[in-house]
Amino acid sequence: MRRSLFFIIVGLGGAAILVALGVWQVQRLAWKEAIIADINNRIAAAPVALPADPDPEADAYLPVTVSGEIGEEALHVLVSQKQKGAGYRVIAPVALESGRRVLIDLGFTATSNKDAIAPAGATTLTGNLQWPQEVDSFTPEADLSRNIWFARDVELMAETLDTEPLLIVMREGTGPDPKITPLPVDTARIPNDHLQYAITWFSLAAIWLAMTVLFLRRRRAPATPKVD
Repeated sequence: MRRSLFFIIVGLGGAAILVALGVWQVQRLAWKEAIIADINNRIAAAPVALPADPDPEADAYLPVTVSGEIGEEALHVLVSQKQKGAGYRVIAPVALESGRRVLIDLGFTATSNKDAIAPAGATTLTGNLQWPQEVDSFTPEADLSRNIWFARDVELMAETLDTEPLLIVMREGTGPDPKITPLPVDTARIPNDHLQYAITWFSLAAIWLAMTVLFLRRRRAPATPKVD
């Protein structure tokens, strides 16, 4: 009896822990969906003039419209796009009519276009402010001799192109080379697997309970008499 009680306690306790983890993931799902909804609202808001001193938190994803002259020197960030393969994000400096110089992420171009694109020229464009967190201890250093970057390192790119450490990701505009396809800011790459995690924990809780019940039934089943 005591052993059965022990297995009941372990079974119910283990199931309770697994259910609690599932509930926690459901709560995380609601939290993540709220964040994504907020970002989508920011992205889709009406564009405004570029703030004088943008804040990386308050102005993240802020839509802005700017006019100016895109510089001839562009930086190329090696990336891979679905259904397009390997290519480069083209990051260029733009001298605004106000006299400021900022960075523009013009979009994606194929590797074969790397030395053929000509993004320079007058432009009026709408884009979203972004401070991408793409650099970590595993990110290779940029190959400046071949102009190949492995992340959008805004600080270093701004220093290289003599601009403010400010990046606008273009979503529409005029002027850039037609071989460059804009890659507007979106939330598609924000991981949100909490529903799958919740289902996994709840499923494990059900399995744990089923195994506990099965074990207890086998313990209580009468022994089969031996046949001589």
